[in-house]
Amino acid sequence: MNVLVIGANGQVGRRVVQELAASSHDAVAMVRKEEQVDHLKELGAAKVVLGDLEKDFSEAFEDVDAVIFAAGSGGSTGPDKTLTIDLWGSVKAARYAEDKGVKRFVQLSSMGTPDPDEGGEKMKPYLVAKRVADDILQTTKLDYTIIRPGALSNEDKSGKIEVSSEGFTSMEGRSIPRADVAAVLVKALDQPNTHHKIFEVLQGDTPLEEELNNL
Repeated sequence: MNVLVIGANGQVGRRVVQELAASSHDAVAMVRKEEQVDHLKELGAAKVVLGDLEKDFSEAFEDVDAVIFAAGSGGSTGPDKTLTIDLWGSVKAARYAEDKGVKRFVQLSSMGTPDPDEGGEKMKPYLVAKRVADDILQTTKLDYTIIRPGALSNEDKSGKIEVSSEGFTSMEGRSIPRADVAAVLVKALDQPNTHHKIFEVLQGDTPLEEELNNL
């Protein structure tokens, strides 16, 4: 499949491109700036397209079979960018996918979205945006999967995870490497049992593929 990676230049997105390059799929990396193109090609992207989440980026969906939405406004921006990128960017991506007949849509979300009020005032705008984006995605006709990781780290990929469809009761002292999150996003593409499902994920003791098969 040709997989459009939205947010391909982000910390998780770059790892998604690398995961796709090592798989049977081809990464179509969407970036905002021309100067980012060569780096994404070096990471293994079969194709790089330019697109801005705050504008019309529907052309990026040409000849695409699936989408991984891994975009995020980042911690250095304000609530305005959280709305236009994390929320509205996701909504537009889902609409473009429907318009272009792209059925498979894997979305990177976050733990804490079930009840944004519990995330604290600093995190609340981000969690609300992610929650609403997730809710809207579920109203589409897409074969969606929504993946909500816990705290992210830059440790090496472990290949072992723990998932929960009901939500973890506690994640104190726990996290998950970004590389493992990228691997989950890519592996879910080929897992029909993850269609129309939402699950949280942390680093764990079970091999990634086995844990996803048990969903």
